[in-house]
Amino acid sequence: MSGNKERKSQGVPEEALAKQDTSSLTDAVEQVAQQQQSQTSEIEKNKKVLFHLQNELHELKTQIASVSAETKETERQIYQQDAAIQNTKLQCGNLENQIKSLHTENVKLKFDIEAAQEDFEEQMIRYNEYYAKIKAHKDSLREVESKWSFMTELNEKRDLVKKLKTMKEELMQDLQNPEGNLMKQVQEDITNLKDKIITVKESIIEKTSFLEEEKKTHEKLRKEIEVQHKRYGAILKRLHCQVNKLQSDRRQWQWNIQQLQKTAAELRKCIGTKDEHGRRVM
Repeated sequence: MSGNKERKSQGVPEEALAKQDTSSLTDAVEQVAQQQQSQTSEIEKNKKVLFHLQNELHELKTQIASVSAETKETERQIYQQDAAIQNTKLQCGNLENQIKSLHTENVKLKFDIEAAQEDFEEQMIRYNEYYAKIKAHKDSLREVESKWSFMTELNEKRDLVKKLKTMKEELMQDLQNPEGNLMKQVQEDITNLKDKIITVKESIIEKTSFLEEEKKTHEKLRKEIEVQHKRYGAILKRLHCQVNKLQSDRRQWQWNIQQLQKTAAELRKCIGTKDEHGRRVM
């Protein structure tokens, strides 16, 4: 009996210990399960974070590639714009050289026009002097003609010839007179009158020839003056046309330069905008 009691008293603690061990094991299993669940949840969370980070990394790489491509495109455009600016500068330099050449030619033409104008004025002065001389010559010629008395003398001689004819007729009647002295005297008078008439006619012919020569000289000078007028008129017209053409070319070149300057300013502005955008992206 005592032995059974001792066994019973010893069996109770063993069962308690077994229950306690089972409870501890269950708690340990639950704790391990909770830890595994927590670790699994943490792993899932970390996977999600990793996936999110991988997506962000991929997106960031895509953005970097896009920015790199845009940067290369911007650099290419900047290079092209630099080349265009250099070309524009060269064109501006060529235009400036052409403008300088045109300005030099314009100044030369201006001097030529002034020289031609001075020459024309000198020719006009000479023409006016010559015209004044011709006018004075005409006036003096008219005055001389008004003073010429050979016409009056000619009329007087004609009247005298008529009178002499009358006298001749009268003398023909006197020829029947045997006195020869009167006849001789009359013949001498007639001869003298004929000589005088011949002299007057020669004088008239000589003066008429002189007048014809003067008229020819005057006509020749008048034609030369007309030719000079036409020549200088043509020169002035050609010079005016050249000046007008140079002024038109100069206005066209100025307009081209202004357009090129505007284009260069727009290119510089565009380059400045691209540089600022590139710095912001970087």
